[in-house]
Amino acid sequence: MDSESGAGGLDPNGGEGPSSTAISRGGASEGGGYGSTAAPPSRYESQKRRDWKTFLQYLKNHKPPLTLTQCSGSHVIEFLKYLDQFGKTKVHVTGCPYFGQPNPSEPCACPLKQAWGSLDALIGRLRAAYEENGGRLESNPFVAIAVRIYLREVRGGRAKARGIPYEKKKRKRSTAAAATFTVSMTGGVSSTSDVGGGPGREC
Repeated sequence: MDSESGAGGLDPNGGEGPSSTAISRGGASEGGGYGSTAAPPSRYESQKRRDWKTFLQYLKNHKPPLTLTQCSGSHVIEFLKYLDQFGKTKVHVTGCPYFGQPNPSEPCACPLKQAWGSLDALIGRLRAAYEENGGRLESNPFVAIAVRIYLREVRGGRAKARGIPYEKKKRKRSTAAAATFTVSMTGGVSSTSDVGGGPGREC
C-alpha cells in the first residue's frame, strides 16, 4: 500500500500514473516550450517537464480538444480524476468493512486511486510549468479556487476512508537558550546568549 506521499510523479518509471506516452493516441506530444540546457536538469525539473507534456497530451485528446487558453479549473479537476485510474493507493468505500482502518488484515475490492500527496505535488509542478511556458498568473487554471477545494476534499475524504489522521504538526521551539560565559581579566563574569538555530521547520 502506498503512503500518502507527494514524492512520486506521474511517470510509470518514477511514480504513480501515466507518462505522456501512456495517454498518447498517436503523434508526438507537445513539448511546451522547454529548451535544451547545457547542465542536466534536476529530478524536479525532469518530472515537471514530463507532467507538463502529459497534461498537454490530455488536452489534445480531450473531446473536444482543448487549448491552454480554453483550460479552466474544472478541466484541471477532470484531469486529476482521470489520473485516479493509474493510482496505487487503496481507498476504501463507505460500505467496506475496512473503511477507516489504516492497516486492513485482508485485501478488499475497493478501488486504487492517486495518493493525495501525489496530486498536490503534481498541481504545484503544473502551476510552475504553466507560468514558465508563457501563461499569466491571473489566468493560471492550476491556482483556481475550485482546484484548491477539490484537493482539500480529496485529502479529507481519503484520509477518513483510510483511517489516516491529518493533523498539523506543531512547530518545534527551543526550550532554553544555551549560555556561554566569558570570564574577564578582572574576575567579573559576563553572559552571552547563544541560541542554536531558529524554530523548527513545519513538516
